[in-house]
Amino acid sequence: MKSFRYKNRKFTIMIIFAIVIIVYICRLFSIQVTDTTYRESAKSNALYNRTIHPLRGIIYDRNNNMVVGNQPYYDVTVTIREVKNLDTLLLCSYLDITKDYFDERMSYIKDRNRNPGYSSYTSQVFMPQLSVEEISDFRENLYRFNGFAIENRSQRQYHYDVAAHLLGDLGEVSKSEMDNDDFYNRGDYIGKQGVEKFYEEQLRGEKGVQVMLKDAYGRIQGSYMDGQYDIPPQAGKNLVLGIDIKLQELGERLMQGKIGSIVAIEPATGEILCMVSAPTFSPTSLVGRHRSENYNELYNHNQKPLLNRTIMGTYPPGSTFKTAQALTLLEEGIVDNRTTFPCSNGFVYGRLKVGCHEHSSPISLAPAIATSCNSYFCWGYFRMIGDEKYGSVQQAMTVWKDYMVDMGFGYALGVDLPGEKRGMIPNAQYYDKLYNRSWNGLTIISNSIGQGEVTLTPLQIANLGATIANRGYYITPHVVKQIEGDEIDSIYTSRHYVNVSRQNYELVVEGMRQSVIDGTCTAAASELYEVCGKTGTAQNNGKDHSVFMGFAPRENPQIAIAVYVENGGFGATYGVPIGALMMEQYITGGLSEASEKRAEYYADRSIDYGNKAR
Repeated sequence: MKSFRYKNRKFTIMIIFAIVIIVYICRLFSIQVTDTTYRESAKSNALYNRTIHPLRGIIYDRNNNMVVGNQPYYDVTVTIREVKNLDTLLLCSYLDITKDYFDERMSYIKDRNRNPGYSSYTSQVFMPQLSVEEISDFRENLYRFNGFAIENRSQRQYHYDVAAHLLGDLGEVSKSEMDNDDFYNRGDYIGKQGVEKFYEEQLRGEKGVQVMLKDAYGRIQGSYMDGQYDIPPQAGKNLVLGIDIKLQELGERLMQGKIGSIVAIEPATGEILCMVSAPTFSPTSLVGRHRSENYNELYNHNQKPLLNRTIMGTYPPGSTFKTAQALTLLEEGIVDNRTTFPCSNGFVYGRLKVGCHEHSSPISLAPAIATSCNSYFCWGYFRMIGDEKYGSVQQAMTVWKDYMVDMGFGYALGVDLPGEKRGMIPNAQYYDKLYNRSWNGLTIISNSIGQGEVTLTPLQIANLGATIANRGYYITPHVVKQIEGDEIDSIYTSRHYVNVSRQNYELVVEGMRQSVIDGTCTAAASELYEVCGKTGTAQNNGKDHSVFMGFAPRENPQIAIAVYVENGGFGATYGVPIGALMMEQYITGGLSEASEKRAEYYADRSIDYGNKAR
């Protein structure tokens, strides 16, 4: 009996041992084969994935001159949890920084309010954008500083000190930008303005990964499996701009000491040939460790040099707008090329008078454009708004507004740059509310001459010139001409036809040509090609703005241009001569000796804006 109980107990113990062994075998199988948690944990302790940042795409001008390239720099990073036995003063000496700077940076990195998403396990940028010379001593002694590392990066290198607004800049990625796109990690850089921002996805490339082997103490021992599992980075796509960098340089030189802009477009393609916003700044000032302080200085400047006035400045177009009015009046049958209106030093109707300078009277369309007659366009506009065929002033106003929108006014054109403003083309509802439905053509007569509530951007004025040059169509203006291995958006290759006949465009072209031969634009005349132009003298609270819009040659035009100089006075004072020099530079490839002297003269002429913020 005793022997039986002993055997029974022994059998039970054997079963228990068997069950335990089976459980352990099953668990071991699960850990080693089916469950990757422990495998990944062990791997993470032995391996380190180092991000390899790609080279950003290179930017060229239309003549294949490299405008923006890349140059190497280095970030010093720190992983807080891995920092041990740090000799702070020695580190500071190798990096040429003070103990106060070290303390401030470490405090910032650990402050979750200032550095959202901080983790002691993740790499943080301690010092950004160091040159080879600045990093060399520290690199040789890196082994002394546990937790610190060096990351190879690249930053933008500018081969021309121009086009800062157009090209844009790079800045450290924000939390919201990281939340919107998982491509970015803390310390990465992203396009903040201009081409760099608009074409960020094309320029940034694809990150690579280098798998590194760590020892039991977390120290990097080298590449894992001779790089078998590394993923190489892919460089960003190169861009070719429509910009002529030599034309851009001349434009910025001519606009020194002035506030305003120059925009030039190739009419046949819509490619922007130059885009000058003045005052400007050096694109190199927003590169490197001093970017933040330089940006703040520019941001706080009273003349707002960071503002890209070519697409963000909205101005009264002045008399350049009369060409759009002429086209509308012709197409609607309000006037034809034989229609004349009186001008007694201006438009006079009862007690209302809009002044004008002396010229022959009565006057027809082409001479009215050539001499910039206010009276002609006031009379034509007044007739249209009051014409019985529309049934009401509201309906007449709607027809007029639709023509303006069709010509590219009142809405953003869609240029491939961020921040474009739409300008202002008022509609009937606007005036019904403003004047309690009690208004007529006289109430809003200033619209006819590009004043009143009408405002355009310089880009829109230049696009008007391109549309007239093309005799009735435009291609949405764009900065980028080609994207490596990709197509540009179809809106930058398709024509937008305006609902005005070619015949009526030819009548306006004739008026603009007469303006250069014997009108307000004679300073734009050239013996080498036929120039067509229109001046503008835009009224504002201070001295008038000087405006010019034109194109050349008359047939098969190569360039359309708008020049806008704030407080420059008459259009012929600054707008016309600057526009003429720009057209000569582009069409002939350079300036004559006489033109170069004129360029020096206008480059040296500054306008006194005082300390008034603009």
